[in-house]
Amino acid sequence: MGKLPNHILFPLYCVATFEIPYTMNKKIIYIFSALFFVAALSFTKPAERYFEIAKNLDIFATLFKEVNALYVDEVNPNKLVRTGIDAMLTSLDPYTNYIPEDEVEDFRTTNTGQYGGIGAITREIRNRTVVTMIMEGYGAQKGGLKIGDEIIKIDDIDLSKLTREESGQLMKGQVGTPVSLTIKRFGTEEVIKLAFKREKIKLNNVPYFGMVDHDIGYVRLTDFTPDAAKEVKNAMMVLKEQGARGLILDLRGNPGGLLIEAVNISNLFIQKGKLVVSTKGKIPENNLNYETLNVPVDTETPVSILINRGSASASEIVAGTLQDYDRAVVIGEKSYGKGLVQVSRPLSYNSQLKVTTAKYYTPTGRCIQVLDYTHRREDGSVGSLPDSLKKSFRTTNGRTVYDGGGIDPDIKTETPEAHVLTQVLFEKGFLFDFAAEYAFRHTEAVDARTFTLSNEEYQQFITWMKDKNYAYKSYLEYQMQQLSEEAKKEKYYSELKGQLDQISARIAESKKNELILYKDEIKMLLEEEIVSRYHLEKGSIESRFKYDEDVKKATAVLHDSTYYKKLLNIQ
Repeated sequence: MGKLPNHILFPLYCVATFEIPYTMNKKIIYIFSALFFVAALSFTKPAERYFEIAKNLDIFATLFKEVNALYVDEVNPNKLVRTGIDAMLTSLDPYTNYIPEDEVEDFRTTNTGQYGGIGAITREIRNRTVVTMIMEGYGAQKGGLKIGDEIIKIDDIDLSKLTREESGQLMKGQVGTPVSLTIKRFGTEEVIKLAFKREKIKLNNVPYFGMVDHDIGYVRLTDFTPDAAKEVKNAMMVLKEQGARGLILDLRGNPGGLLIEAVNISNLFIQKGKLVVSTKGKIPENNLNYETLNVPVDTETPVSILINRGSASASEIVAGTLQDYDRAVVIGEKSYGKGLVQVSRPLSYNSQLKVTTAKYYTPTGRCIQVLDYTHRREDGSVGSLPDSLKKSFRTTNGRTVYDGGGIDPDIKTETPEAHVLTQVLFEKGFLFDFAAEYAFRHTEAVDARTFTLSNEEYQQFITWMKDKNYAYKSYLEYQMQQLSEEAKKEKYYSELKGQLDQISARIAESKKNELILYKDEIKMLLEEEIVSRYHLEKGSIESRFKYDEDVKKATAVLHDSTYYKKLLNIQ
């Protein structure tokens, strides 16, 4: 899927947690849920609870039989049970999930970063399946597929007749098998048919590393799948050879992954034999300490770690560990606050269970879990730990840090949220399509770091947008609508109507100029889209540097050794 840059966030960002409402029409689901939960406990509860387990399983079986036989409409047993399982697990936490057999392959891809395919990423844009990124070195690039191509058919199967999920499954397959794509390409009248052979695709944990200044290296880490530590280590070694005397480790938007990779990455910066993280659960076997086992790569070079509200789990372990040992300055927003550990367990019929088994703690003893799923409110909602209950801890150099709410950065920055207009232009693919036309007209590659749209070229974009349908309601318009509805309820509408109409008219008039008003953020995304056509993901990342205030702040901190030492309380 395509996405906005990590430093521009939609209001709903990263991990979306959700609650199941406690309504009467879900009584049956919750009965199923409770019984499934009891069944799960049969593996861990003592013998005296076996009777309760057996009794409730019997109730569940007879209830399900009666519902299946007597309910007024036909019921789908698989769907009904799946709903019950999902509702049950959701009542625990958002990370304990059931993975049926037909979803196991996607789950494995998430955990390993590997799948059989051609190395192309697609997205749905206005009923079109378009290629949004080509992975370097794989079949898609070698076979001539380009960003912006619209896929019409896969193996002569028309995608217009398939769902997004079905078309995605067609792209993937067993390594070594052939697959053909029929595509439309901007500027070419005839459709193009390309043939590929599926290969083992490995998603890089480090999609980019390079120098952001003459002596400052930058490493972008997006996942914690196998070999993440090796990729970071390789990047560090190369950057040191290129003259890096300071390092920026960018964990913004990184949702986490394998705990052991977080331990190994921390080990690159701190001495062997140091505690990185400890886990504590209900079962003694889950109470573990993870220490560094290897000789570090570098314990002296100054390090800045970038985090934001999308940095979670393993990202927080790395940031928290290096913060606890005063090994790095953490810059950005407060992190997500996921202090829970999951493991996967095989179930019958090739399905799996991903279940939360423990909480994790940083070297100082902090648990950074922000939401308390154990103590839900009466309506089923979940609250965060209040500030009054948060505990303070001391880092190696005596700095104060806190638990219960993510990792607090040493230097706080604010991440601007994209305006609704920018979101609409991105989601509806207008930025994507303009970039395709721009690249068609400008065949010579642009420089990823220095490319900017001129005022004349941005005006061309505004002209290009004139016949496009991108109607939307701004936040202010929603507030005006609510105000009008409240005025009608309170019988004031007739008195206020004239003033409300005047304000609404002024809002509508100002919207005509919003492409100019929000030029800076729209232009930034346009430039990123355009650069990606020539330099793929690496170019896309480099194009953000000139706008990235977090990177600029990190670079400045690493250049100022006195300030760096003061932040970490280094004597």
